Amino acid sequence: MQLQLPEPSIDALAASHALEKLIREEISAHDGWISFSRYMELALYAKDLGYYSGGAAKLGKDGDFTTAPEITPLFGATLARFAAELAGGFPIRILEFGAGTGKLARDIVGALEAQGLQLASYQIVELSAELRARQQVLLADHAKVSWLDAPPVAFSGLIIANEVLDAMPVPLLVRHEGRWHERGVALDGHAFVFSDRDCDQALAVQIPEAEFLPDGYLTEVHPQQSGFIRMLADMLCAGEGGTALLIDYGFPAREYYLQQRSQGTLMCHFRHHAHGDPFYRLGLQDITAHVDFTAMARAGLEAGLSLHAYMSQAAFLLAAGLPDLLGDGESTDPNFWLPQSNAVQKLTSPAEMGELFKVLILGCGQNLPERYLQHDRSHRL
Repeated sequence: MQLQLPEPSIDALAASHALEKLIREEISAHDGWISFSRYMELALYAKDLGYYSGGAAKLGKDGDFTTAPEITPLFGATLARFAAELAGGFPIRILEFGAGTGKLARDIVGALEAQGLQLASYQIVELSAELRARQQVLLADHAKVSWLDAPPVAFSGLIIANEVLDAMPVPLLVRHEGRWHERGVALDGHAFVFSDRDCDQALAVQIPEAEFLPDGYLTEVHPQQSGFIRMLADMLCAGEGGTALLIDYGFPAREYYLQQRSQGTLMCHFRHHAHGDPFYRLGLQDITAHVDFTAMARAGLEAGLSLHAYMSQAAFLLAAGLPDLLGDGESTDPNFWLPQSNAVQKLTSPAEMGELFKVLILGCGQNLPERYLQHDRSHRL
């Protein structure tokens, strides 16, 4: 079926064709087959050509999708309140992974400055050269913001990863004749096609009751995301303690691997259109998968972190004081209040981002205020 989506520019199409050529060469160099995880890695991160490493606009009204910081500065202001509360009066240290356009960092830093709170440092780890350049322009006036080429060995403070896990490559597994096979990518002439191979059954370890799923069941698993959580654990445990705040869309394992969800959660985004074809416009579209939060929590626990809380985005934002921030605005001015009220509705409504997005809070040597625990759903993981 031919997708009817907006046409890219001539330059963008040329970059996409160059990426297609690079991936064809990768497949040919590996006996005609690569894992979908490797394909997704190249599609998103191949040097100068991948979706996140190339130069196309990614976020906002001119990009392919919109994240919470793009919707309202109140999202960042709410996270600033959370960071300040955890710091308990000490200078605040924040490390953000995948900072997007930089708006979240700007909103957090701005909110802390407005409250007269001391920010020790705001560090950013960003893989996309294009996004990093945009961030540096937007945050040029904030001396406490800096960029790291690699994650630090040790860190103490608050780690923020907003919509980071969903952008990491995932293997695809499909059930055939009572065994799991790994779905990879091969070539049919010049066209990319799916191709399945037998695989190590341990790849399916995160899937509960995996042996009872029917033939033809297709899903994703998340070893790279689990590795990221273990890296955060190493950083926090090597430091003087801290908290990791992970915000993304996903489910606990027993909701993720339902028989009804038999074709997985893989989704592509191009110019605010969502579709399911990962071979379309390579390098010009995002490819994502929902997060298995049970696997993330387990990885953290096994690496020495404490599971502080798991809850909906709506519950977290409400507990962190988002309604108070809306009330602090120029409530008599409809030009301020109405757009911000609509934005808060989008962030917290169960029909929009409020329930689809979840918050996982892991930590080392630091506890959450009691009111967050009132919304905890860790028992569902």
